[in-house]
Amino acid sequence: MLMKIAQTKIIKFLSLLLLISLLACSDSIETRKQRFLLKGNELLMKQNFPLAVKNYNEALKLDSCYADAHNNLGTAYFRQKQFAEALQHYQTAIGCKPGFLNAIFNRANAYYELEKLDEALTDIKTIRASKPDTLPVHFLEGLVYTKQRDYPAALEAFNRGLKLDSTNAELWVNIGTVHYYAHAYADAKHALERAVALNDKEANAWNTLAMVLAAEGNLPEAHAQLKKALNLKPRDAYYLNNRGYLFLLAGDLEKALEDINQSIALDPYNGWAYRNKGIYYIKTNDYPSAIRLLTQAVSLDPFIEEVYYYLAQAYISSGDAVKGCEAWAESVKRKERTDASFPMCK
Repeated sequence: MLMKIAQTKIIKFLSLLLLISLLACSDSIETRKQRFLLKGNELLMKQNFPLAVKNYNEALKLDSCYADAHNNLGTAYFRQKQFAEALQHYQTAIGCKPGFLNAIFNRANAYYELEKLDEALTDIKTIRASKPDTLPVHFLEGLVYTKQRDYPAALEAFNRGLKLDSTNAELWVNIGTVHYYAHAYADAKHALERAVALNDKEANAWNTLAMVLAAEGNLPEAHAQLKKALNLKPRDAYYLNNRGYLFLLAGDLEKALEDINQSIALDPYNGWAYRNKGIYYIKTNDYPSAIRLLTQAVSLDPFIEEVYYYLAQAYISSGDAVKGCEAWAESVKRKERTDASFPMCK
């Protein structure tokens, strides 16, 4: 009888030790995975992407459904423009933690970059239903509608953002940009002037204002405004490309090519630079090169303004009227140029 009691006590004692051991291991795993997450976050802020990715993966080895690690790993890939990989991890984060709003918003950003615009809007509407006062959601929604060329809806989204923060210069820049795409140049200038009044260090406001002035044919003033943008950000690929575009409009082709090539070197994924290089080749009568560059521009970013107009011009000038008229039909559909036509295309 005593032996039975003793054995029972020993078994209970061993069971207690095992339970304590398991709890200690559980706590240790939780602590370790959080440590890897925090270290990854620190490295992500320093833009040390390889080591950030390594730390997030270490956390996932401890817990393969650690939603925060998947979400932040997605962000590490997103910032390296690896959008498909980012999307995969955002999807997993949401699967592991349904209703994870941060991951849903990040997924919407990835969808936007991958041209999955309807999917992006679905996620945005989910977030708006839960957090209607979240400014970045309205901001992203406006960007998505802009890419869809639904300019009234884009303006509605940006204006919802203004109701939350009327002093946000970036919102005013985006409103000006939408008006520019819609060829409403007076409204564009008004919005952009509001932006620079709020923040004269907002380089993109000066850049977009330059493009509006160029569209109106005021190249000297366009150069003056673009110079302000470049003074703030001398190595910005988009601003250098736009200066190249202004040189193209003025017929200064060598300066144009220099700026455009520098832009591509800084950002090889900027489709607008390939469009402008295509225009350069049209102006130098190298139509095969123009077609190649303009086609590349479309593959990088189908949204690019007037790319089909120039593609039509390149094809027709090269003697391929069939493809030229196909490109022209797309240009007309997109309302790219209302002041031009190709008589052979009906």
